[in-house]
Amino acid sequence: QVQLVESGGRLVQAGGSARLSCAASGRTINANAMGWFRQAPGKEREFVAGINWVGGSVYADSVKGRFTISRDNAKNTVFLQMNNLKPEDTAVYYCALRMGGSVSQIQYDYWGQGTQVTVSS
Repeated sequence: QVQLVESGGRLVQAGGSARLSCAASGRTINANAMGWFRQAPGKEREFVAGINWVGGSVYADSVKGRFTISRDNAKNTVFLQMNNLKPEDTAVYYCALRMGGSVSQIQYDYWGQGTQVTVSS
């Protein structure tokens, strides 16, 4: 059974930074794509960033130039570095694993429980 555990969510002031981690167990992430999603109160869950098995990345327009997704296969962990945070980035952030190497903005097979990021103005 695959488990994904996010960490790093916190309260941060606008303009600040935060780094989220997602540790996987039960399956190595090496040959799989990984993604980050977020869900704000009253809104649908949305794609934030994805990384394929060779390290190629895709970002939502709203976070391009501010967020960076990366992976450490040796540690079976994916990261989301978030800089210049804005109040509209406030959400629960979820990590997801997609079987196979290609990134999707929709279909993922396993999900974490989420971590809260709150950006104050």
